[in-house]
Amino acid sequence: MRILTIQSPFFHIAYLSILGLKISAQETKINLQQNPKFEQLLNEKRKINSSLTVNETYKIQIFSGVSDKAKNTLNECKQLFTDLDGTIVFNTPNYKVWMGNFRNRIDAEKKLVEIKKTYTNAFLIKPKNKF
Repeated sequence: MRILTIQSPFFHIAYLSILGLKISAQETKINLQQNPKFEQLLNEKRKINSSLTVNETYKIQIFSGVSDKAKNTLNECKQLFTDLDGTIVFNTPNYKVWMGNFRNRIDAEKKLVEIKKTYTNAFLIKPKNKF
């Protein structure tokens, strides 16, 4: 009786090992078709992201206040300064209108002088990266 109990675990291990060799997972071939323009667009995006980070840019804040006035100020400023991008940022409790995306301080200060003729409270900022 003792011989059967000793051989039984060895028999099960050998049987499962042989069975495991014959069992195979499902095999599928995946054919991925990708638009060639997608890769080109992705490369362009990588170039832009690597060359421009939030911490290295300067912006000009022209307004801080309630939402409706911020929207009006942004629209008005976009009409006056068509070469600048603008955005509204909510920073409790005010909405702030930021214009431009300058890589160096000299360009930002030149534009600030021009903007201050219309928006006297405008000033230069360097937003912090929140990530």
